[in-house]
Amino acid sequence: MEKYQKQAMQVAKEVVIKFIEVGRISPANFGEHFNTIYTDVLKTVSEPEAEQGEE
Repeated sequence: MEKYQKQAMQVAKEVVIKFIEVGRISPANFGEHFNTIYTDVLKTVSEPEAEQGEE
């Protein structure tokens, strides 16, 4: 797994856990939300690398 993918996976996991703790996501609908959160986090963490390549 690529460095950014591992980082995004860890952050997404922590975000989902926090959402479960505050009641925004239930363990039953975890699958519906995790992929979206992971994709958004991965896109955000990967952006600086893409921007550096453009300079």
